[in-house]
Amino acid sequence: MTAHSARSFPVTWTELHRDTRALAWRLADLGPFEAVVAIPRGGLVPAAIVARELGIRRVETVCIASYDDRTQREPQILTRLDGDGTGLLIVDDLVDTGVTARIVRGMLPKAHFATVYAKPAGMPLVDTFVTQVGQDTWIVFPWDDEEPIAARPRPAAG
Repeated sequence: MTAHSARSFPVTWTELHRDTRALAWRLADLGPFEAVVAIPRGGLVPAAIVARELGIRRVETVCIASYDDRTQREPQILTRLDGDGTGLLIVDDLVDTGVTARIVRGMLPKAHFATVYAKPAGMPLVDTFVTQVGQDTWIVFPWDDEEPIAARPRPAAG
């Protein structure tokens, strides 16, 4: 997805929590899962909610950086997990074009992959999702609503 998306779909903290709990309800009878695997950064909050709702204490991460603000770039694998994914539940906020999902599927082919939101290009790569949005829609998550502290100008030392 590029910065030239036709539509913007803002999601509040309350809506994200509600939608993620709905995802947990869909997943509740599919386990048991040994661990939740979050796809940072977007998947961290939904993964924590799902882990709590399903009573899963072990939360791992597979880090793949593929977005810079609103522009998708070449993915970089920052961390990975060993094994084939048996007993693991992968959680991400969104499957968009499927670039990240393909990489994670390749690493953990036997894991169950769940996202809160899904776009048509990525839907075939996930096992469970809650809400479908158009491919041309940019979801504005609550953590993306303001400029990060790290991006703000710092006062000169002196």
